Amino acid sequence: MADLLIKNIGVLASPKGSKALKGADMGNVIIDENCAIAVENGIITYIGAEKDAPPSKEVLNAKGRLVTPGLIDAHTHLVFGGWRQHEFELKLSGAAYLDILKAGGGILSTVEKTRAAEEDELFDKAKGISLKMAAYGTTTIEAKSGYGLNLEDELKQLRVVKRLNDETSLDFVSTFMGAHAVPPEYKDRPEDYIDFICEEVMPIVAAEKLADFCDIFCESGVFDALLSEQLLLKARELGLRLKIHADEIDPVGGSELAGRIKCHSAEHLIAATDEGIGLCAKGGVIACLLPATSFYLDKPYARARYMMDKGMAVAVASDFNPGSSPNFNMQFPMNLACLKYKMTPKEALSAVTINAAAAIGMADKTGSIEIGKKADIVIWEAPDLEYLFYRYGNNQALYTIKNGGII
Repeated sequence: MADLLIKNIGVLASPKGSKALKGADMGNVIIDENCAIAVENGIITYIGAEKDAPPSKEVLNAKGRLVTPGLIDAHTHLVFGGWRQHEFELKLSGAAYLDILKAGGGILSTVEKTRAAEEDELFDKAKGISLKMAAYGTTTIEAKSGYGLNLEDELKQLRVVKRLNDETSLDFVSTFMGAHAVPPEYKDRPEDYIDFICEEVMPIVAAEKLADFCDIFCESGVFDALLSEQLLLKARELGLRLKIHADEIDPVGGSELAGRIKCHSAEHLIAATDEGIGLCAKGGVIACLLPATSFYLDKPYARARYMMDKGMAVAVASDFNPGSSPNFNMQFPMNLACLKYKMTPKEALSAVTINAAAAIGMADKTGSIEIGKKADIVIWEAPDLEYLFYRYGNNQALYTIKNGGII
C-alpha cells in the first residue's frame, strides 16, 4: 500500500533523466494529462492512470491542477547575519556594487554581522527563511558560506547548513565559499588570504565533511583568475567539487578558467565572453544563471540563449542574499527566465528542476517526477505550464511535497 496518492492531476509536467539537459534538449519536458502519482517511503513508486493506482493511506486531490517537480534553488547565500537595507538608497543614487564593497559595505557589512551572530541565531533565521522558500515550491537548496571570511565563522556557517539538512525536511547542499571577498584583516593582500584559505581553512572543511562544493568570487577587485585557479585546484585535491562566480560584472577570465579546469558549474556569467562560453560548453560546465540579481542591480542579463545554442546546460537560481538579490521566491527568476532569457516555459522548467539539481549533484535523486526518485512535488494553482510562467507577483504554489510529505 502506498503512503500517498496524488490523484486527479490535470497536467503533469516534468523533464526526465538523471543528468542536465543541454541546449535544445532543455525543451524536452514530458506532459501527461489526467494521471496520478503514488508515493511510498518518500519515493515515487507509480505514475499513470488513476484507475490502476495502488491503494493508499492518504489521498491528495489535485483537482485538475498542474503538477511539477519541486523547485531546486541551486545558488543561495542563505546563512547570514543582519540585512542590508541601509544600502538601498545608495543603489538608487547610482553607487556601483564594487564601489560599495570597496568602501567596506556590501559583503563586508554582512561579514561583520555574521561574525557577531551566534550559531543558533543564524540557524533559526535560516530555518525560518527556508520554510518560506518551501511555501513557494522550493524543495532542495544549495547554501554557500562566505560571510565569515575566517576559520571560526566560516565553519560556523557551514555547521548551520549541516544542521538545516539534519533537522528540517528539506535537502541542503553545502558550498564552501571562504573566498567570497578579501576580509579587512587581509586588505590589499588577496594572495595571502588565498594561501590562508588553502592551507588552514579548507583542509578542516574537507576533513569534517562540511561542504560538497567549493566556490570563489572571481571578479575585478576581488580574486583574479590566477588566484581562483590556485584555490579551486586545491579544493579538487581535497575532494571538493568546483563552482565559480565567474564574470558577473567584468570579463576577468572566470568563464575561461571554468571551462579549462572543468568546473562543475559556473555562476552568473553576465559578462562572459564568447571564448569563455565556448570553453564552458566544451568542458561540460553547467551555467547557473541568476536573473533576479540582474534585475535588482539593474545590470544586463546573461546570454542564456547563446549558451544554449552553444550546447550548454543552463540552470536558473535565486542567488538569495542580503545585498544583490534579497529574494527567496524562485517563482520570480522563473518569470525572468522567460521574459529576459527568452526561454520557453518548458526550457525554464528544466532550468529550475533537473538542470538545477544537476548543478548541485542531485539529479540522480530529484529534479524530475520519475519512479525511483524522491517525491519532491509541487501542486500549483495553475491549469497548465504556460499559466505558471505567465503569472507573476503572487504565490502560485498550493502544495509543496518533500519526500512524500506535505510541508
